[in-house]
Amino acid sequence: MSASDRAQSVVAFGGGHGLSASLHALRLLVADLVIDDLTAVVTIADNGGSSGRLRSEFGVLPPGDLRMALAALCGEHQWGDTWARVLQHRFAGHGEMNGHVIGNLLIVGLWEQLGDPVAALDWVGRLLGTSGRVLPMALTPLDITAQVRGLDAADPAAASTVSGQVEVATTAGEIVSIALDPPDPEPCPEAIAAVGAADWVVLGPGSWFTSVMPHLMVPQLRDALVHTDARVVVVLNLADEAGETDGFGPFDHLAALMEHAPDLRIHTVLADLDSVGDDAGDLHAAVASYGAALHLADVALHDGSPHHDPQRLAAAYTAIMTGR
Repeated sequence: MSASDRAQSVVAFGGGHGLSASLHALRLLVADLVIDDLTAVVTIADNGGSSGRLRSEFGVLPPGDLRMALAALCGEHQWGDTWARVLQHRFAGHGEMNGHVIGNLLIVGLWEQLGDPVAALDWVGRLLGTSGRVLPMALTPLDITAQVRGLDAADPAAASTVSGQVEVATTAGEIVSIALDPPDPEPCPEAIAAVGAADWVVLGPGSWFTSVMPHLMVPQLRDALVHTDARVVVVLNLADEAGETDGFGPFDHLAALMEHAPDLRIHTVLADLDSVGDDAGDLHAAVASYGAALHLADVALHDGSPHHDPQRLAAAYTAIMTGR
């Protein structure tokens, strides 16, 4: 039986809203029996908002992106819709609870009860009836650092170090490279095992330097991605992102990824047809130079926002993974 004739095992990497959109799409493939095993591996470097406060107070992994991934994997039925809304509910008011999210508190509470981050996330997944598993990319709280040009008015070409996910994402300069602090965080063994058993790995979409590429900075996880037999799909963003990727086009996103991980073997690059526009020929050539295939499809929401449409993204994933 060929891979296209059986259900596939997929591991999706990222964080925040980009990973959430991808998981909404991949969940539909689980329902359609194209995928029979789905795992999300999530960036855990957030230092802002409710996640940052909980991380600082309790010394835990920031739960926010993990929560969003769990919510994205809830089914489209009363149970799933209800729990997804509860998980995402953010408290208002003027006291200490202001800004905290129920799902973040639930996850941290289970971490304290069980003493095992992965087991706690699995319990939340069971409660929600999710269509897949959610794992952190590492078990060590970490920060993203970046070398950024253009912050020194006296020497615009000089590189400065910017630390923290929020600070890197909102920098006014040009990001040259990123790294993790600590540089060798404890990897999540279940994430490494999932990559080894996968048929497909999906990188992106999402905040390129702070959600997508950090996975390739965890040494053992990077090694698993470089040596996996799974076919790697890179999903390009629809537009640049203020601060983080100002002025980036489709080729720039791909080039930045390959500069940080030149040994990564890409099977397919998925890009939105309208976003690529007249640059399709150049992007085809660039993708081919990396030994990959370019898949162009209409995957954007048609509301004027730079967001992927889960239904259209699901159709593109199905075409790539089944060859149909």
